[in-house]
Amino acid sequence: MRSPAAAGFFILALAFGAAAQDAKRGEYLSKAAGCLGCHTEEKKDAVPYAGGRALKTPFGTFYGPNLTPHKEAGLGAWSEADFVRAMREGRRRDGANLFPAFPYPSFTKMSDADLKDLWAYLRSLPANATPSKPHELGFLYRWRFLITIWKWFFFTPGPLAADAAKDAVLNRGAYLVQALGHCGECHTPRNFLGAPKKDRFLAGAKIGEATASNLTPTRLKKYGDGELKELLKTAMTEDGDVLAESMSEVVRNTTSQLTPPDLDAMVAYLRSLPALPDESK
Repeated sequence: MRSPAAAGFFILALAFGAAAQDAKRGEYLSKAAGCLGCHTEEKKDAVPYAGGRALKTPFGTFYGPNLTPHKEAGLGAWSEADFVRAMREGRRRDGANLFPAFPYPSFTKMSDADLKDLWAYLRSLPANATPSKPHELGFLYRWRFLITIWKWFFFTPGPLAADAAKDAVLNRGAYLVQALGHCGECHTPRNFLGAPKKDRFLAGAKIGEATASNLTPTRLKKYGDGELKELLKTAMTEDGDVLAESMSEVVRNTTSQLTPPDLDAMVAYLRSLPALPDESK
């Protein structure tokens, strides 16, 4: 018969094993969610997840914050509940609104289990003392309380519900595209208030001087499934053309890191979308 001490050790070992497994799964989720790209400075030898990446928008420049568990500079003082609220409700630790440049309108659709595993991974990162940079926004866009009004019109919190009319593959693809991959944040055009046009989902959009491609079958029909998956793994077409650097980085950090079943599910879901004309220039 196992002694109480041995039993306690066994339970503790199981607990640590489960936590390690959660963090490992969270690492995969972080890749599927593209966290590295927005939360790592765009320079050689930048510390992963230490923040500093600039996102230029019509409202000003936003900077991805430090996600490492440093107590002052990063998320070290945050609890799991704080993190889940930020992802699910778009609120900071102090309760203030987060600007929707952080794609919580997509991340809110993540499952509770995935949010917790992603949090476990972020907690496992080496703490880094690089302070988060303050956003540089136009005067009228600095007031976080105004985001409450924006949320009333354009934000619906809560996890993505499975569509009973679709099979498991299409539901997984929808989850990868809409929630984890937040593809619509770049590939869906926006109105003058910065909200995505829901009836133009993934029809392409202008991002500064760049263009995010139409991801509906209108554009993707010219690729076979094999070609499309190769494009999402290598950022290169069969003709030798290479995707623009911004999308090549997404391929490098995100789509090339997906498992074959997840890549298949993403392609199947994109194929199932209604074909929409390209967004007018």
